[in-house]
This record gives sequence, C-alpha cells and structure tokens, in this order.
Amino acid sequence: MDQKKGMIAAIVILAILFIAAGIWGLNQSNQRKELEGVRDKLEGTVEDLEGLREDLLSEVDSLQGEYTMLAEQNGELQGDLAQAQETIAQKEAAIRNIRAKSSSEINALRAEIQELMSLKDELQSNIQGLVAENDSLRQAVGMMEGELTASKAEIEQLNNIRRTIEEENSRLTLENFKASAFQVELEKGNDKVTSKARRVRTIRVSFDLTGVPDELQGLRTLYLTINDDKGTPIAAANPVKAKTIVNNQEMDIIAVKAKDVDIAENQRLSFVYDLEEKLDPGFYRVSIFTEIGMLGSSSIRLR
Repeated sequence: MDQKKGMIAAIVILAILFIAAGIWGLNQSNQRKELEGVRDKLEGTVEDLEGLREDLLSEVDSLQGEYTMLAEQNGELQGDLAQAQETIAQKEAAIRNIRAKSSSEINALRAEIQELMSLKDELQSNIQGLVAENDSLRQAVGMMEGELTASKAEIEQLNNIRRTIEEENSRLTLENFKASAFQVELEKGNDKVTSKARRVRTIRVSFDLTGVPDELQGLRTLYLTINDDKGTPIAAANPVKAKTIVNNQEMDIIAVKAKDVDIAENQRLSFVYDLEEKLDPGFYRVSIFTEIGMLGSSSIRLR
C-alpha cells in the first residue's frame, strides 16, 4: 500500500517535472524565437544604418568639397568686398563732390535763370513798347503817305506857279535888266531859317544884277511886293503904292517896302522885311520891281 502510494507520488512528481520541462522548453523556444526576431531586426537595422552611413559619408564628402569651394569663393569675395567697399567709398566721395558742385551749379543756374527772367520781362516790356511804337509809326506812315500825296499835289502846284512866274518874268522883265540868283529866306527871331508860318518874323530877299547897261545904271527905287496865291498883297501898316511898266503899259503895284539903290553894272542887292503880322500857311510870291519893270520873282511856301 505504501509502495503504491510511493509510486503514485513518483508518477505525480515525474508528471509535474515533465510538465515543468515542457513549460520550460516551450519558454526557451519562445525566447529563442524572440531572440531570432530581434537578431533579424538588428541585422536589418545595421544594414540600414550602414547604408545611411555610406550616404552620409558621401554627402559629407560632397559638402566638404562644396565647403572648400565656398571657402575659396569666400576668400575671393572678401577681397572683392574690400575692393567693392573701397570703390563704394570712392564713389560716395565723388557723389559728395558732384553734389557740392551741383549745388554750386544749381545756385549759379538759379541766378542765371533769375537774370534770364528779368531779361525776358524787360524784352516783353520792350516788345510791348515796340508794338505801340510800330502802331504809332504805322499811323505816322499813313499820315506821311497822305502828306506825300498832298505834297505831290503841292509840288505840282509849285511847278505850275514856277512856270507862271517864269512866263511872267519873261514877259515883265527886261532882257538886259533882270535879277539872277534870286533867293528868298524866311527867318525867325534868332536869324534861323524856318518854314513855319507862325514862326516867320523876317523875309530876306537877295539877288544879283550883272551886265546892267549904262543907260539903266544910276539911282532907282526898288519895290518889294509879297502876294498870296490869289495875288492879294499881304497886310502892311504903310503899304507903298507905285506904278511899273509892263509891255509898254503902266501897272499898279502895292509894295510892303521900297528903297532907293544906286544901280551899278554888277552888284549883289538885298531886301530885309520884318513882318508886321503873322502870315497864314500857304503859297506866297515875292517880287522886286523898278519903275520900268520887274527884276525878279520867286514863290515860297509857309506851313
């Protein structure tokens, strides 16, 4: 009985040991599998790391080369930078000089512009003055053209008077007893010549007698007559009435002055008459007579 119990206990113990061994073997198998998985994982990780290391080494070599190149470029750039800084400093100095010069030139230009503006204003003022003067001159030219037309008419009138005087001189004067170089001057108070009616104060007449025959020489009375363009004698306080011979006929004359002259063969004679009243503008005829005819005559115009 006791042996049987011992055998049962031994079997139980063996069963327990067998179960324990199975459990331990199972645990060992599981641990081995786990270790193998871990080893496989580690082996895969190492390969990956070795590949990464190779890539990193390659990148490091590339970066090292790039760094070397950049370091060389940096050295060159440092030199270029220094040169560029020097150039920039020079340019800045040049710019400052240019600005200073420009400032001076700007001030000069401003002064010149101010002067030009003043000159412009002056020129514009002068132009306005010239425009006004030109307008005035145009009016004056128009007036002068009108006066020229009138002058042409007056010249024609004078020519007609001259022709009439020449005809009358030829008719009234003696061939061997007539004046030459007959001249009439109109003077104002200071002996200066004028043609303005309101300023004339004195009429001066001068002429030559040449080759006078003996029978016509000697003491004779000379008469100064002044008539307007209508043949009317000018007013005089003491007019001198006389007679002269024209074509063997007596003709009455009214003189403003008379004087006795001893006639010689050749001589220069003159009459001076101070006007008693101012004459009106117009044409006048000045003549010198003797009792036997007219010595000479001339026409004048007062303005």
